[in-house]
Parts: sequence; C-alpha cells; structure tokens
Amino acid sequence: MSEDASKAPEPAVTVVGAVSDGAYTLLVADFADTTSAQEAYAALKEAVDGRHVEIEGVIVVKRETDGKVEVQRATDHTTRHGLTWGIVGGAALGLIFPPSILGSAAVLGAAGAAAGKVGQLRHRHELADELEAAIEPGHSGIVALVSDPAAVELRRALEMANTIVMTAIDDVVAKDVKAAAKEAEEAEEQAAESNGNAAQ
Repeated sequence: MSEDASKAPEPAVTVVGAVSDGAYTLLVADFADTTSAQEAYAALKEAVDGRHVEIEGVIVVKRETDGKVEVQRATDHTTRHGLTWGIVGGAALGLIFPPSILGSAAVLGAAGAAAGKVGQLRHRHELADELEAAIEPGHSGIVALVSDPAAVELRRALEMANTIVMTAIDDVVAKDVKAAAKEAEEAEEQAAESNGNAAQ
C-alpha cells in the first residue's frame, strides 16, 4: 500500500463570512476525543516558527453533551508579541461562546477573564453564530487565532480533525482580542504580586 493511501482523510474545511481585511483567521477544529485534540495542540506548538506559521493564541476545549465548554489546556507558551497563547486563546474563545456556557472560565484565571472581556464586544454575535456549532457536543476542539490558515505545517498539525471551520477576522477584532488578553494578563500579574507582598 502506498504511503498516500494509508493517510487519514483530510478534514472538511469550511470558510465562513470572510472579512475584507482579514489579517487574522479564527479557526475552530473539531476532534472526536480530547487525546486527538491534545496531540494536534502539541503538533501546533512544534509547527510554530514565527516565519511560516505564526499563532497568536490557542486553547484546547471539550464540549460536554449538554453544550457546556470546558477548557482542557491553556498553555503558557509565549508569542513573539510577548502575550501568552492560552490567554489569547481564552479571549478568542470569548468571541465564540457566551460566558454562560464556559463552564471552567471561573477557574481559568487570566484566560477566563480575557474570555469575559471579549464576550462583551459588539462583534461577538456574528462570529458566534458562525462558529459556535463547529465543535459538536461530546467532542473536543481547538480554538486558535492564526495569521496564515493555509500554511502546510498548520494543516498537517490539524490533519486528525473531523472538521475545521475558519473565518477571517478584521484587524479591529484581532486588536480587541489582544488588548483583552493583555489586560487580563496584567491583572493576573498584579494579583500575583499583591499576593506575594501579602505573604511576606
């Protein structure tokens, strides 16, 4: 059997609501189980080189059968802009899912705070309508904010996905996401500093 014949089928990719100046793409990949999503996440981490593949934020989630979304991994990997992947991923998550179904946002710290801030943005509703159904109940998923969704390395990392739904987001929304992430990150650092001072 040839090597090509043994490969897994390509995930179905849906592109929704492209925006004219889509500098970034919000990408939601659906996986049958958490293990596959975690493996894809590890592959994304390997793929990032800052030249061909640049990922602003990524987060691994599990969608319960009742529709609630539980965060499985919010990493501390840092982007070249100095923001933390998991916090930007949390902010991107807030664009898609309303706070009422983000089950673990309260224990997520800065990523949850960023999701809450972005959840109040006016752009959220149109994106939510397009992307909320991308992760099926009972499945796991990856939510990522990327600059080039067509990068071969990125597609390879996500080849185990059942489906991938992507939408271009304009620079204004991307800036709002990053600003919310930065604000949440700074608040977390200040809280940690206060707790450290109080402990002395």
